[in-house]
Amino acid sequence: MKGTDNYEASANYTLAGNLEGKLFLITGDMDDNVHPANTIRVVDALIKANKSFDFLIMPDRAHGLDEPYVIRRRWDYFVEHLGVGTPPENFEIRRPTG
Repeated sequence: MKGTDNYEASANYTLAGNLEGKLFLITGDMDDNVHPANTIRVVDALIKANKSFDFLIMPDRAHGLDEPYVIRRRWDYFVEHLGVGTPPENFEIRRPTG
């Protein structure tokens, strides 16, 4: 249907120039929900807009990035950029046992 596709108008890469504050992008290189090329497109737009951001690509991972390393990196980012303090270096998160 012509005129009903709103994807382009709301696509993140078209809004990259509006970024204010901090941004941490994380993607799995085998993401089956949001293709990594879409994230790379946002990265390219951020670079072209001269915006600073952080980016983590997890190898051999799909969309659900709930493993300890990614959780720690996300927590560290929030702690550092919300002005709470300095995160402990290389803190180890372990999955519960039992």
